[in-house]
Amino acid sequence: MRRDHRPYFLKRADIAWQSWFTRKYLAPQLEHLGKGAHFIKPWFVEIFGSNITIGDYATVIATVDKRVRLTVWSGFANHGKISIGNYCLICPGVRILSSREISIGDGCMLAQGALISDSDWHGIYERDTAIGKSGSVKIGKNVWVGDGAIVGKGVEIGENSIVGAGAIVVKDVPPNVIVGGNPARIIKHLDTTKEIRSREHLFRDPHRLVHDFNIIDRELLKHNSFVGWLRSLFFPRRGD
Repeated sequence: MRRDHRPYFLKRADIAWQSWFTRKYLAPQLEHLGKGAHFIKPWFVEIFGSNITIGDYATVIATVDKRVRLTVWSGFANHGKISIGNYCLICPGVRILSSREISIGDGCMLAQGALISDSDWHGIYERDTAIGKSGSVKIGKNVWVGDGAIVGKGVEIGENSIVGAGAIVVKDVPPNVIVGGNPARIIKHLDTTKEIRSREHLFRDPHRLVHDFNIIDRELLKHNSFVGWLRSLFFPRRGD
């Protein structure tokens, strides 16, 4: 991983630019975008269709090679909806595809490359059909969907549960369990006597959180210079 050679003022400018881009180009494509939502590399977020909502203090991270795609495409009247709750984390490469309805609760985390789809997108025998069999997907609060996992049509996942990396979920998952495998099955029950903190806890004082991150950035980047940043781009050295 490359060290961040940017001076503090340049990082702040970059954050402001990404925020402007989000408001200018992404927010108008959404039915609703909550306060405090933060997009990293928003130009690599692709939105297709309408009726997509994202809640307060959500974090969406995209990269050039792993774009985030939110797609609504429906052949059903008054269907096709994606609802992402407050405090959610969407990592690079996540795809959410809806022909009916996908609901993601507050505090959910979708790891890199996760796929959530409420449709087959083609008929099993009638492969010239555009949608195929479909069924709404509901993901409860504080669910963690692991790296490369797939959540299929008609599935409901209970709150606090974890879908292991690479798992393929084709049946309902109860609350407070860990599932894994293909098809996914329960491999562990969570200890419900222990406190489970969600991402909402991280944002309990959002202004304080921003303040603390600014202090950390100032300290980490205080020795960086504009000339040094340019040197790292055009004449990188070992250890950069």
